[in-house]
Amino acid sequence: MEMDKRLQLINISKTFPGGVQANKDVSLDVKRGEIHCLLGENGAGKSTLMSILYGEYHPDSGEIWLNGEKISIPTPKIAIEHGVGMVHQHFMLVPTLSVAENIIMGMKPLASFLWDMKEIEKDIARFAVERGMKINPSALISSLSVGEQQRVEIIKALYRGVDLLILDEPTAVLTPQETHDLFETLHKLAEQDFSIILITHKMNEVMEVADRVSVLRDGRVIGTLPIANVTPAILARMMVGRDVSFNLEKSERAYGEPVLRVQALNLIGDKNRQILKDIALEVCSGEIVGIAGVDGNGQNQLALCITGLMKPTSGHILFDRKEMAGKSPLEFLKTGVGHIPEDRHAMGLVMEDSVADNFMLQRYNDKFFKKLGFLNMTAIMEYAKKLVKFFDVRTNSVKTAAGNLSGGNQQKIIVGREIDRNPKLLVAVQPTRGLDIGATEYIHKQLLQQREKGAALLLISTELEEILALSDRILVMFGGRIVGETSAGRANVDKIGLLMAGMQAEKE
Repeated sequence: MEMDKRLQLINISKTFPGGVQANKDVSLDVKRGEIHCLLGENGAGKSTLMSILYGEYHPDSGEIWLNGEKISIPTPKIAIEHGVGMVHQHFMLVPTLSVAENIIMGMKPLASFLWDMKEIEKDIARFAVERGMKINPSALISSLSVGEQQRVEIIKALYRGVDLLILDEPTAVLTPQETHDLFETLHKLAEQDFSIILITHKMNEVMEVADRVSVLRDGRVIGTLPIANVTPAILARMMVGRDVSFNLEKSERAYGEPVLRVQALNLIGDKNRQILKDIALEVCSGEIVGIAGVDGNGQNQLALCITGLMKPTSGHILFDRKEMAGKSPLEFLKTGVGHIPEDRHAMGLVMEDSVADNFMLQRYNDKFFKKLGFLNMTAIMEYAKKLVKFFDVRTNSVKTAAGNLSGGNQQKIIVGREIDRNPKLLVAVQPTRGLDIGATEYIHKQLLQQREKGAALLLISTELEEILALSDRILVMFGGRIVGETSAGRANVDKIGLLMAGMQAEKE
């Protein structure tokens, strides 16, 4: 093994019960002082491969070499002893403990009353600064921002002597500024000879931070290339196996009258917690209004109120000037509101039911699908086949259970079902979450076509790129409030990022 290679994985394979092969003869290497991105769609095998390296899964076959030595990693504890650490997408911190207590947890066998926490805190602060990071060791985890908590996770791994650090989709919960800060930290660590493996599905991040990139598709490594040798188009082709168009054709158009008006909307949740605070917004026909924000700032609850699935505590929801606040989901449906829900499995589909049944969920009472008071199965099947063809749903049969389809095809059923009703207002929440580039490209085009037809669209997404690409106007939510507004043409990513973090609140 070459001396500049810290890690070498050779022919790693892993099959899960049920015959799902997550990794197939995967070989790759990571150099010292390198930021190595592992790029691929959801389900490509990235996280499984890194979980094998971290000792959370055991490979069926293959070899792991670290620093020129063939090793076995049966547990995360052994991984850390070999210098391999992992920061998961969902942090593993105890919010009621301090930064220092979280960092040393599990490290020292001595009883806590023997620890000199002040000395430990000083040591951790010094350790962090030496690695280009700042942290307050005495602060409670619950008082820290998401970006700061992530920094604690990184320091926690490094403090245990790790020199190969795996980060799993680390920017999913970060604002643009926090992402920038994270990448600066990773560059500083690479300069100090640490090796970083970054799991991601975002090509712009790869182009910004990677030294080299390995692309996985269907559990296999398609190729490993220096970042200087790739473009987003090359990476997209490697990820999905075909050319992908990144150009969304969005025409300039005049908006119509407001279809949706929300005024002074409030929602009080459990333990008297205010989830939505004085929300005011409007969406016109032929307009896409995007709501940007980090997950968990009230966006999903707002969508549920606007579609009748949640009753607001107070305020007004006017649809074509008709008051709808507190009305049933069926009444929202009848007035022309379509909904692409955040969780397609829990709210969008009946997974055990057929593709045809899922297309019909809101239309069983339509006269067209009835014959002598009974369901007209011939008409239903023909209708389902038409939508499968029109919305490019890849399925062997309209009788196939929706749960047997890929995530992208499941989402196409939901989008097709909602669009076929010609809604006046379409509320789309995370419409492309977890989808591959090809399915994302398709859904974006469908949303833009609805705009062209004069529908009003409210797009809620944590993917800022998606918001910027599709929206005519952008609102930013933080802490249950709308804290900023801008037109898409004047959108400033840095300013939106500050608003997403609650740093300032103003309207343009």
